[in-house]
Amino acid sequence: MQYFNSNTILYLNGRFEKAADTNADLYGQSLHYGYAVFEGIRAYSTHNGTRIFKAREHFERLKRSAELVHIPFTWDINKLIKQTYRLLEINNLKDAYIRPLIYCPPAMSLVAAKEASIMICVWDWEAYLGHKLLKVCVSSFERPNPKSTPIEAKVSGNYVNSILATTEAKRKGFDEALLLDMYGNVAEAPGANIFIEKNGRLYTPPLGNILPGITRATVIELCHILDIEIIEKHLSVKDLKHADSAFFCGTATEIAGIGSVDEYTFPLKWTESAGATIQRTYKCLVLEKQNYEVII
Repeated sequence: MQYFNSNTILYLNGRFEKAADTNADLYGQSLHYGYAVFEGIRAYSTHNGTRIFKAREHFERLKRSAELVHIPFTWDINKLIKQTYRLLEINNLKDAYIRPLIYCPPAMSLVAAKEASIMICVWDWEAYLGHKLLKVCVSSFERPNPKSTPIEAKVSGNYVNSILATTEAKRKGFDEALLLDMYGNVAEAPGANIFIEKNGRLYTPPLGNILPGITRATVIELCHILDIEIIEKHLSVKDLKHADSAFFCGTATEIAGIGSVDEYTFPLKWTESAGATIQRTYKCLVLEKQNYEVII
């Protein structure tokens, strides 16, 4: 996929620059060690113009991620949000994916950075996992132990784990992977959280060994509004393979229905599932067909 062309503009340390004219330092800690943090954010074309969905929550999580791994965060969030809207306007994008990245300067040592840079780029991106029901496999890779790295932070280096899991799944003929945690419980997909449905109730793994997704939190809020019972608990593979339906959620993924996991096909028709109801409601929410401020 072409993420930028000769006219694409990105935001770099307070300036708007052509992406083709920028460069990265080959001695940076971020390149050598994955010592960087990032966010994934979406903007939607709504009845009230282009709106970034939960912009503040995403930039606050970016700041929190930086703090957790001792990367300096010196930027004003209000200004970053304003500049992101300006970046979308400059690139003439209304529906877009937004990627802020905080990265560190040249250093070969394994000590925390004393300064950092910020880059924000935008591009047109469809639903990350497409629109069909997904064929998923349980990965041979596990999510990192939260005692080894802050799981709640979106640290660039953590996503090597995600690349390995997705690559393995696709090589086996699946659309995506599902990773377990160190105890063998269901954790999450390489870039999305998971919900399963059983007897009209939704279940999702608790925080601790998963990324606390902003879309995951939104789904839980929607469940309360729609009077869908939602339970956070540890889930086994057996729980997963006895469920009626399941779906992934995330900023890039949005709401993506799962058709099967390994050899198990979910018996409930997707259009009749709670996940499909959430999917429709979420789309209305981001497009502001409902009152955004009341719901969120």
